[in-house]
Amino acid sequence: MRIVVIGGGVMGSALAYFLVAEPKFAGEVVVLERDPSYRFASSARSASSIRQQFSTSINIAIGRFGAAFLREGRARLAVDGEAPALGFVEGGYLFLATADRLASLEANVRVERSCGADIALLSPAELGRRFPWLSVDGLAGGSLGLSGEGWFDGWALLQGFRRKAIRLGARFVTAEVVEAERRGRRAIAVRTRDGERIAGDLFVNAAGPWAGKVAEMFGVFLPVEARRRCVFVVSCPEPPRPCPLVIDTSGVWFRPEGEGFLCGAAPPPERDRPDLPLDEVDHGLFEDIIWPALAHRVPAFERLRVTGAWAGYYEFNTFDANGLVGPHPDLDNMLCANGFSGHGIQQAPAVGRGLAEWICHGRYLSLDLSPLAPERLRRGERLLERHVIG
Repeated sequence: MRIVVIGGGVMGSALAYFLVAEPKFAGEVVVLERDPSYRFASSARSASSIRQQFSTSINIAIGRFGAAFLREGRARLAVDGEAPALGFVEGGYLFLATADRLASLEANVRVERSCGADIALLSPAELGRRFPWLSVDGLAGGSLGLSGEGWFDGWALLQGFRRKAIRLGARFVTAEVVEAERRGRRAIAVRTRDGERIAGDLFVNAAGPWAGKVAEMFGVFLPVEARRRCVFVVSCPEPPRPCPLVIDTSGVWFRPEGEGFLCGAAPPPERDRPDLPLDEVDHGLFEDIIWPALAHRVPAFERLRVTGAWAGYYEFNTFDANGLVGPHPDLDNMLCANGFSGHGIQQAPAVGRGLAEWICHGRYLSLDLSPLAPERLRRGERLLERHVIG
């Protein structure tokens, strides 16, 4: 059996690794990636954070597996004694809430704890004692991940999956898919920009923000768009320490990165159009929305300085902002690993493992990913996640 994976970012590379590492897999894995430098890949432009604070049990379970994998990933992804420096810092996520959002936050914490997540619910007074640099003005509470949450080196994870998959026998090909062939409800082959025809028995759409366009080549639909998100690097004369990844009530987030901080926010809907260029950063977003929120929540940030910025794409699922994982309802031999809406790099280990199990065993063994099945598009049943960040 030949598995053709379209997209060699962290999702496609994770799947390739778990497939070729699976003892029962005896087929061929071909990963098609148009740009092996990953210049515009979401994997390379991610803020690379991971959390367990979600409102849905499936996302919590995926986050828990991802954290466990990051802890042991150096050993699992080592090649010739060289292990990727994943740099997992379990600094935690801190979600802040106003009075009108406190009940929702408390409900989320109950779900998270029932799923085994290590989450503390803090009052404004407790927040002030734990984080004296934080202004608790207008806050009714917050939830803090005590373990299994934080940030890591996403580039190292991508390269670790890719290198280990290649060592175990996966074939990565530099190629851009421009056409697809199908017969009835089955995909037959793809054709690259160089004119090469690559046939396969099973196809996996792991094309990130371009997944919707790849689906169109096969004559099917996926509600996935490329939505630009800007990340700003800032320094501060009196940096708040210790500092988790903080999600303010305004939606603005920030976290430590070396001696400085990363921060960002979703743009207003009127500025959140698909396919905006990545070589442009919306500096107005920082001036208008991010900096005022930062300075209000952390008085020391009034004197911050911007030292850098970049833009990357969310592969945004416009249906319900959750991953689309598993068989496409209109194509019998097409699997989806798409639409993670900013969670892709943290969910790649669990999704890669799950799809590898589905391919090898015909079902999920370790973690049932069926709540993310694309079949819900046909049924019109949204998987609603209340803990969404930008």
